[in-house]
Amino acid sequence: MSLTARILTGIGLGIVTGLILNFFLPDFFTPLNTYVFEPLGKIFVNLIKMLVIPIVFVSLVLGTAGISEPKKLGRIGIKTIAFFLATTAIAIFLALVAALIFKPGVGNFQLPAEDFEAIEAPPVMETLINMIPTNPITAMAEEAMLQVIVFSLFVGFAIARLGEKTNGLKKIFEQLNDILMYLVQLVMKYAPIGAFALIATVIGGEGLNGIAAMFKYFSLVVLVLILHVLIVYCPALSILGRMNPIKFFKGFSSAMIVAFSTSSSNATLPVSMRAAQDNLGVSRTVSGFVQPLGATINMDGTAIMQGVATVFIAQIVGQDLTIAQLLTVLLTATLASIGTAGAPGVGVIMLTMVLTSVGLPVEAIALVLGVDRLVDMFRTAVNITGDAVCAVIVDHSERRLEQTNANIPI
Repeated sequence: MSLTARILTGIGLGIVTGLILNFFLPDFFTPLNTYVFEPLGKIFVNLIKMLVIPIVFVSLVLGTAGISEPKKLGRIGIKTIAFFLATTAIAIFLALVAALIFKPGVGNFQLPAEDFEAIEAPPVMETLINMIPTNPITAMAEEAMLQVIVFSLFVGFAIARLGEKTNGLKKIFEQLNDILMYLVQLVMKYAPIGAFALIATVIGGEGLNGIAAMFKYFSLVVLVLILHVLIVYCPALSILGRMNPIKFFKGFSSAMIVAFSTSSSNATLPVSMRAAQDNLGVSRTVSGFVQPLGATINMDGTAIMQGVATVFIAQIVGQDLTIAQLLTVLLTATLASIGTAGAPGVGVIMLTMVLTSVGLPVEAIALVLGVDRLVDMFRTAVNITGDAVCAVIVDHSERRLEQTNANIPI
């Protein structure tokens, strides 16, 4: 069985087990939950949390080092990065607004707030000032995510600017990244057991209300993903790329199907580049730069999941997010998109970073994890679509500039 099938099987068994215990064997739920479900679930959560800081640091250093290479800091690079960061910020904003309006975590049940440590959000200006760490090691130990992100960006930029002097260090970071990606795959092999235990705990304690909450969360994420494509990508294609969205989706549909089935931006990259070049007319130069870069730093679909999931979990635990916390989510998730690897399962690990940044319990990802494999297929399709949209827009801009320069007499 594939990993996706095993995780879905674990989720299904967790739901069935939880419902049986909730309806027919309630007296057995407490001992089973105490000695089986909770320990297995906490082990899985701890394995995820173990990887968060190393992945954020190493991935962001490598991503920034690649982006900041002098050869790539030209006109195309600036346009590409600006488009990626702008659409990611819009994606998170849409997700937060939709979650606050539709309230997916309200009305089903509430996890006891006293079980979790409440962290008061600092003022907005204090948050911005505190982004610069006085001690990066302390920031990592205390899981101060914004500080870790900023320090990582500085290190990556320095590696890029120093060029050949830091080739050895860059190679070490690349090897560390390989190790961490292997560990992600290793942890995700345990995911079916973790998913089973976490879902059995929630459903066993809450019954059908837990299933209703998962369905509301899943439906809202898919709705926001569709809205993002319709109100951000389609107008951008028409106005900035001068391409009919229908033509775009006809030419790029094969790549979207592969992304949907694999849940991996990296695995889909050869197919998406071929579709952009052969079906959409994007030049090899632009496609070869924009789309691989997008597979590393452009994760609009993942950002939408993180925005909805954060508000959803806050509502489940009965915690109202302040304006400062919402801005922190917006900023953290946007910056985190730079370091989100294009591989299945990493989105959940990055979500724990966003939750930690606003003091929400990582343990509450049980409900999110229950449908994450299904959400992952949708958000990966949106991720690679954003990369191709950017490639079309940048290619059109470059062609128009070349035509303009050709008409200028020398």
